[in-house]
Amino acid sequence: MTTLIFAIALMLGIGQNGAAPAGRFDLMVRTDFFAGFAGDEARLKKGMEACEEILAANPRHAEALVWHGSGLLFQGGMAFAAGNPQRGGELFGRGLEEMNRAVALEPENVGVLIPQAAVLLVATRNMPPDTARPLIEQAVGNYEKVLTIQAPYFSTLGDHPKGELLFGLAEGYSRLGKPELARRYFERLVKDAPESGQAPRARMWLDTGSIPKTAGLGCVGCHK
Repeated sequence: MTTLIFAIALMLGIGQNGAAPAGRFDLMVRTDFFAGFAGDEARLKKGMEACEEILAANPRHAEALVWHGSGLLFQGGMAFAAGNPQRGGELFGRGLEEMNRAVALEPENVGVLIPQAAVLLVATRNMPPDTARPLIEQAVGNYEKVLTIQAPYFSTLGDHPKGELLFGLAEGYSRLGKPELARRYFERLVKDAPESGQAPRARMWLDTGSIPKTAGLGCVGCHK
């Protein structure tokens, strides 16, 4: 659960030109969600209620949906950890449904695609392989779409956002048993984002074919 906290808490974004756009939705709720994911139940409740208020007025607000879904998924994980699998499964399922609906509403919105992908990639770490695989595939699909969307301006991004997105793709393909695709993205990461914090981990994979689990999470694919 700690890694899930870190993954969600680092789902920050930068605009296409490196600056955060005014009025960006995640800036309205993320501090409450991050505090909640770190253990402050009151702050998580505040963030969830903020999303619910927006969704009551506009049920098709995709970014509110994806954040609310991530909160439900987190609560589901906590219920599993507390020994309540029935409640955990219910919350987890609702969270997935909300995030899927958000992507269906705005399939080209990086602010929706990345949060879902980042959560799924981490939430599947301890799942049985057959259960995890379709969710990892979904996360990788989101990252591929983000890369396509960002293609016209990808070269203008800093090494950090480039490295995080490429690492998310590479890790996802590695976990799907597709080392040739993983290698392609790890090599691109080293070439295109040599100063990224993920570059040493990419080089480690290229040298050894694996990355130690203790290497830390980083903010996989978190940047717009």
